[in-house]
Amino acid sequence: MTLQTETTTPAVSANGHGGASYTGLLERVRYEGAYPTRDRAEQAVRSVLAALGRQLVGDERVELAACLPFEAALVLTAQVPAVTPLTGWEFIKDLAERTGGGLATTRWDVGAVLAPVSRLAGPELTDRVIRQLPSGYALLFGKADLRPAARP
Repeated sequence: MTLQTETTTPAVSANGHGGASYTGLLERVRYEGAYPTRDRAEQAVRSVLAALGRQLVGDERVELAACLPFEAALVLTAQVPAVTPLTGWEFIKDLAERTGGGLATTRWDVGAVLAPVSRLAGPELTDRVIRQLPSGYALLFGKADLRPAARP
């Protein structure tokens, strides 16, 4: 007799753009963030990807967009990059102000979105994205921040 277990983690299904469907991404974020509805997960995806789009430039921005479902890629690339990039903590504070959310809730939303985005992008591109950004983003993507701390 073989014991079979059912996977409770929603899969991200293929659609030809970035290897994931938008619905699959939303379900993954809903699962990661323990959101009660897909609409709540979509709010988090849209706000976090828009904020990330204001921070990324160059090849990493283009390559990350190519890994995402079309709808998510549009949100990311519709943003004009900021002149001065924000640190990870400033990113959270800025997003909280823009969405009217609390810092803890915003940090939760960011992690719930960027962890699945990181899996779609793969480790090599995720590391390049993190290296492009100021300090504090590795943890937001669910990775250890192994860069040496900047000295004053």
